[in-house]
Amino acid sequence: MIHCEGLVKIYKTEDIEVVALQGLNLEVKKGEMMAIIGTSGSGKSTLLNMLGGLDHPSAGKVQVGEWDLLKVTEEQLVEYKRNTVGFIWQNNARNLIPYLTALENVEVPMMLNGKHDRAKAIHLLEIVGLGERLHSKLNQLSGGEQQRVAIAIALANDPQLLLADEPTGSLDTTTSDQVMNVFRHVNQEMGVTVVIVTHDQSLAYKVDRVVAIRDGLTSTEFLRREDGEQSSDGVGAGHEQYAVVDKVGRLQIPEEYLRALHIDNKVSLEFDGEKIVIHPPHALHGKAEETVS
Repeated sequence: MIHCEGLVKIYKTEDIEVVALQGLNLEVKKGEMMAIIGTSGSGKSTLLNMLGGLDHPSAGKVQVGEWDLLKVTEEQLVEYKRNTVGFIWQNNARNLIPYLTALENVEVPMMLNGKHDRAKAIHLLEIVGLGERLHSKLNQLSGGEQQRVAIAIALANDPQLLLADEPTGSLDTTTSDQVMNVFRHVNQEMGVTVVIVTHDQSLAYKVDRVVAIRDGLTSTEFLRREDGEQSSDGVGAGHEQYAVVDKVGRLQIPEEYLRALHIDNKVSLEFDGEKIVIHPPHALHGKAEETVS
């Protein structure tokens, strides 16, 4: 569904140049439900904006379904945003029109696309658990209900891909779980590919795959364990963590490993026939070693 290779995004002003993505690689399968996590400034929101057709890549490759987003025209980009991708913002003011009811909000993108279908709009609100709030306006809905309306709006034109930017960032734990359950239902029952960007690492509990971005590059992945076994740490319970190696053999060592070994910008590598061992330069064997694969 998504293929990014060597993806670069550079923001330029008169006085400064910021590299938000510096050769990022990412694959997302059709029908997958996954999260992209990272600290502020890691590049995760920049990536989401490019996948949503809201920003243009500087270099590299970004393909969503049949669309090459590096080569599309402005007219094709409008069609892409109308029919292929649905977008959900953390700030509900960007998702909803406050003077319209929940039902009318869902009908708006249908009308803009020339495919108004009230019965379908009602059905979408029923899917997200708001069948009894059809005629409620924004100020009559809780934050979680507003976010569920936003999901229904994003589904209005039958997108193949649903993108969510910090969709649970302003919600409490119980409401956040409700919203995540809606995403899971949409993913499983409707077959929509779901990509959620967040800084909340606890989402590793709630999706099948988590990709961590650091400094504009994919660094690690958490994959759900098939045996269902729970790991002892809080983050990624029931998931296995992997470092990501790109096509030219680069990987990002987790920051906590580097700090523990007092590694700055150089390491020594050893290969014993079965595994690669990384340790600080000139470190004695048996001291401060860390096996990475």
